[in-house]
Amino acid sequence: MTEILLPGHGPLRLREPEPLDLPAHPPRTRTAYAAAHVVADPLGDNAPGAPAVVDWDTTLAFRRHLWSLGLGVADAMDTAQRGMGLDWPATRELITRSGAEARSVGGLLACGVGTDHLASPTPSLGEVTAAYEEQLAVVEAAGARPILMASRALAATATGPEDYLTVYGGLIRQSGRPVVLHWLGEMFDPALAGYWGSTDLDGATATVLDLIHAHADRIDGIKVSLLDADREIALRRALPAGVRLYTGDDFHYPELVKGDELGHSHALLGVFDPIAHRAAAALHALDAGDGARYDALLAPTVPLARHLFGAPTYHYKTGIVFLAWLAGHQDHFTMVAGAQSGRSTRHLIELFRLADAAGVLPDPDLAAGRMRDHLRLAGVSA
Repeated sequence: MTEILLPGHGPLRLREPEPLDLPAHPPRTRTAYAAAHVVADPLGDNAPGAPAVVDWDTTLAFRRHLWSLGLGVADAMDTAQRGMGLDWPATRELITRSGAEARSVGGLLACGVGTDHLASPTPSLGEVTAAYEEQLAVVEAAGARPILMASRALAATATGPEDYLTVYGGLIRQSGRPVVLHWLGEMFDPALAGYWGSTDLDGATATVLDLIHAHADRIDGIKVSLLDADREIALRRALPAGVRLYTGDDFHYPELVKGDELGHSHALLGVFDPIAHRAAAALHALDAGDGARYDALLAPTVPLARHLFGAPTYHYKTGIVFLAWLAGHQDHFTMVAGAQSGRSTRHLIELFRLADAAGVLPDPDLAAGRMRDHLRLAGVSA
């Protein structure tokens, strides 16, 4: 039994990992994407403001890990540090490489289409549209489903709901396959306040529904990350038949994906990156009609998720990579743009404790050794 002296908590005896055998096929009743992180090259000049230097072998190995569990991969999203260190040249290469990997293993892949390579600080609507179109072409060439990401540039440029309807309507019509829309709340990115042309969420929801109803046959679904379960359920029930609601709610995902007598959400979640094996097992339990097993598998992950995505929420990527290091998916805790400094030692100590309680540390000895190393470097004895 592995034990560690955890500052603020005393001796902690780590859980032995629970065997979770999975069927060879993906879950049948829910479509589930894990938004995946990128692994930095630890010898790259990954300083704030510098071009991202990525360890491609380890980054792609992690995507193969997610596909092996039957999950889809949502790539080049905010979990991959879009807008927080992953510049467009690295993003373009990530999309292209992930597309090739997905084809080689038959994996489900969706990729973010954004405007983050725009050079102008005050672009016109035409320039915003052209930026989206450039990235859409890259995603389509990779064979991935396009996710039309919320755009800081569009938020800064649009004068009202009509501008959003015009830009998105044009992109939806020209896409070669149905798209996923993306509504990211300002807790994830403060620059997205007032998205869809209104700071009033009822008004913004009305605009989104107008867009979806006008193009329902060209929209696969909408990912909603507002951390508001009631609002998500209301939107889900208002969607036209055939349009999915992909929850991005990393606080309430178990009940939203489980659903109710009127329907359920699918999943496109950053928290599925560190809890992938447990999440996949839970989804298969749901397929089998075993709601109690589903609840038992996911309930312990919720305290972890709520801490991981705690304010300031946009720094959750630091915890995601820290957990990937503890779990052995990479050999270092280094991030592009130096984002490993985004959370305090105290935050990471609590993250370790909650990850153990959630049963998402596959090798307790490895995790404890790496936690001790991190604490020593932070000047804390363990």
